[in-house]
Amino acid sequence: MEEIISTSTLWVLLGAVLVFVMQAGFCMLETGFTRAKNAGNIIMKNSLDFAIGSISYWLVGFGIMFGINNGFVGIFDLFTGQLGTGAYITPDGVAPSAWLIFQTVFCATAATIVAGAMAERTKFGAYCLYSAIISLAVYPVSGHWIWGGGWLAELGFHDFAGSTAVHFVGGLSALIGAAIIGPRIGKYTKGKPNAIPGHSLTLGALGVFLLWFGWFGFNGASTAAFDGDSVLLASDIFITTNLAAATGTLAAMLFTWARYKKPDISMTLNGALAGLVGITAGCDIVEPWAACVIGLVAGVIVVLGIEFVDKVLKIDDPVGAVGVHCFCGLFGTICVGLFATDGGLFYGGGAKLLGVQALGLLAVAVWVTVTMSLTFFCIKKTIGLRASREDEIQGLDTAEHGLESSYADFIPVTYAAETSSATTAIVNDTPYAPADGVKMNRISIITRTERFEALKNALTEVGITGMTVSNVNGFGMQSGNSEFYRGVEVKARLLPKIQVDVVVCKVPVETVVKAAKSALHTGQIGDGKIFVYNVENAVKIRTGEIGYEALQDDK
Repeated sequence: MEEIISTSTLWVLLGAVLVFVMQAGFCMLETGFTRAKNAGNIIMKNSLDFAIGSISYWLVGFGIMFGINNGFVGIFDLFTGQLGTGAYITPDGVAPSAWLIFQTVFCATAATIVAGAMAERTKFGAYCLYSAIISLAVYPVSGHWIWGGGWLAELGFHDFAGSTAVHFVGGLSALIGAAIIGPRIGKYTKGKPNAIPGHSLTLGALGVFLLWFGWFGFNGASTAAFDGDSVLLASDIFITTNLAAATGTLAAMLFTWARYKKPDISMTLNGALAGLVGITAGCDIVEPWAACVIGLVAGVIVVLGIEFVDKVLKIDDPVGAVGVHCFCGLFGTICVGLFATDGGLFYGGGAKLLGVQALGLLAVAVWVTVTMSLTFFCIKKTIGLRASREDEIQGLDTAEHGLESSYADFIPVTYAAETSSATTAIVNDTPYAPADGVKMNRISIITRTERFEALKNALTEVGITGMTVSNVNGFGMQSGNSEFYRGVEVKARLLPKIQVDVVVCKVPVETVVKAAKSALHTGQIGDGKIFVYNVENAVKIRTGEIGYEALQDDK
């Protein structure tokens, strides 16, 4: 048995931990970029694809990928029973079990990419079955060709940390799955895409930062060794990885700013991931300036790629997984043939390496297209791939998990200034006779949130001593502010407003309306509206008083 180097083994284990954190990143990103009614379902799918993938890969996947056999497939070793006996290709000096867990988290990354592209309409059971299949066979076979001593490795195909082996495989699987399952309800109207914004850019941003953090382990720990020159290589990889991510972010921000007249937040976040995916294949053999070029181009590719999938292919990908992982994985693999310091076209190496990289992409594309098309087609025809129309509209949290809301304990608290004694205003439907000679009105004012203090002060000055204020969302005939979400114009955007309700009888309605108009008028769209209703009667709950007396608070 070969000597185990403790530093190298610890380095690989640390890398496995960092890559595992990426699972949380994918979970947060996909949850934030989709609607709240499916948040729990997304969380479950990201949790289960890692759990199922871990077991499946340990069961037979690792043997198929790294078992010593032939150039096309490894060995069938149930439960990896021959691990540590020389039956596997593992890095020198690294404990075989450490390499197993490191590669397990890589396998889970490829599997979880698909969750985002097929989000909000895929049956939970169908997704679990898919996770098992890609981890058992699809990912391990192409992985064997690249990293397991297979025929592509023998040709000189270079994919250091997985632009093809992980991201292109996952991204192409996502494209195939999203195409077969079809778009979400309401995504397209007469062939034209409609924007369906995610519910939390905050979660999406957290996911991207977790992925960026984990990527240092994804690329850096792929050196396996951590002694001598390997430490220097790992340091260089950290630099190229970070530069590509940074320039990808910048490129996506500037490109969307020019294209949409405003810098798009979600596309900018995708730009960071685009740079990371693009640099992954060649992070060990490109110079920092080349990493910047790769990141800059990837940041533009991801924006155009997401638009192409959405508008031209008319495939619904809620999180941009295809643009990030498929297109930028392909681009990053080709860049090895251009920018590699040893054999790259721009370094005098000719087109040989570039040709090998292209051949590898083509072979993997054929393998994944055939196997994943069969996988999704068989699932569709057996247990069913897509949730029912009713379940999709209701939300998969409720339909598939019995969860009313993933945010049940985080219901927004209404910002309210209430009367000191509760009074019920009964509008148009009351068993009580109206008070003789007393006219009561409810005045409802809807306006911008930031104008509340000015409105409250104006109403107080004219004698209004009680009001109820609610946070509401809506839009008028202008359909809200004109904006774009991921390159698609948002037709009608709900805007945050406040609704102030007062019931008056002693203070004239005209006085209240005049005071409100004076406080709120700016002459711009969005100043708001005032509605006046007749109130049949009012009942003070504490004392039982009705009519005019119920609105007084002097006893």
